[in-house]
Amino acid sequence: MLLVAFAALGGLSVYRSFAGPPGVGHFRSAAGHDEYIGHYQAAMQQLPTPTSTHDIATSYGTVRVYEWSTPDTADEVPVLLLPGRSSGVPMWSVNLPGFVESRRVLAFDALGDAGLSVQSAPMAGFEDQAAWIDDVLAELAPEGAHLVGHSFGGATAATYAPLHPEKVRSLALLDPVLTFAYPPAAMMWWATVASLPGIPESWREHALSKIGGADEDWAEGDDADPVALMIAAGTRHFSAELPTPSPLSVEQAARLTMPVYVGLAGQDSLAGGDDVAQKVAELLPHAQVQTWENATHSLPMQEAEQLQLVLTDFWGAAEG
Repeated sequence: MLLVAFAALGGLSVYRSFAGPPGVGHFRSAAGHDEYIGHYQAAMQQLPTPTSTHDIATSYGTVRVYEWSTPDTADEVPVLLLPGRSSGVPMWSVNLPGFVESRRVLAFDALGDAGLSVQSAPMAGFEDQAAWIDDVLAELAPEGAHLVGHSFGGATAATYAPLHPEKVRSLALLDPVLTFAYPPAAMMWWATVASLPGIPESWREHALSKIGGADEDWAEGDDADPVALMIAAGTRHFSAELPTPSPLSVEQAARLTMPVYVGLAGQDSLAGGDDVAQKVAELLPHAQVQTWENATHSLPMQEAEQLQLVLTDFWGAAEG
């Protein structure tokens, strides 16, 4: 099941962010790379056809960016989509059809993670993520963009925005991890079990199902979704050695002067504990905070239609 893939592997990535030193992300083998690319290409077929594809040279490597625009939207402030860990651009397959109806949209594979971006230099601190994102925006959206980040993409967006507030027309964070609080202890425990080397696959699948809260065969069988297969292959075969984000400080939050929307999962959220909405309200009193009671960490996919309406209104209000 696709939704379980995002919830389970997102949780597993939380643990792995604590586990390794900074380095350069890479596939562990040529065979693993080829398996991943096959699933990636199949997953991309589920997206609207991009109007253009960019490979942007940055301070830390080459970033693959896809663009969707029309003659009517080409000169507008774009929406920039930041994916969760091991997800890449295909994670937005159910959201893009609605977003591109009225917006210019840019989406990238995160540098140092599974995808078609290629990291060439290590990132010593999480703030280094902001440097390559700024390089991308300088090339494709020099007047700024509306940032939308899910999971680790939310943490990345929340790190970029205080450093470059003049480039962020609005900031939307969808169940962001390590942004307002640390993940619940139970999820961290199962993520630790799931990541142990050499354990039987049945144990690993059980741990992942505990994180995702659903069946254990989400990436198996002939009817498995290509995006789920892609994420599973990326998790098995790609070594993402990225620095760890930290929850926003009071000083960082004070620099988030742009309109901010925070969408939280009502079930199995990875954004923090039960009081995370209150923490957001205290840290960002001007933010629009919404808890989606029936959604899990896979909020963007589960609530795609309603989320499109919410974000379309949010972007319009931000542009005044």
